[in-house]
Amino acid sequence: MPEIRFQIQWPDGTQETCYSPSLVVKDYFEPGSTYELSDFMARSQTALTIASDRVKAKYGMPCSLALGQLQSLETRAQTYQDLADPKVQMIQFIPGG
Repeated sequence: MPEIRFQIQWPDGTQETCYSPSLVVKDYFEPGSTYELSDFMARSQTALTIASDRVKAKYGMPCSLALGQLQSLETRAQTYQDLADPKVQMIQFIPGG
């Protein structure tokens, strides 16, 4: 299963490299695009859940790395919820493992 990483920039300007065990994230994010925080999180939840489910279908168990990545994003996103108009920028995909 081809894994991929994707680089994002949080509303405070910090960058993070995220993990997905599946290329499905390419269906939900476009490099160079900026997303409202709530939209970014909804897309992340959908994409990483699908990615984990694909691992489960192939290997019999969900992907703990994908679910952990989602939990990490959810925790980090909470720190920005009180901002007036928080946005997350999708910088790039980083292929391979």
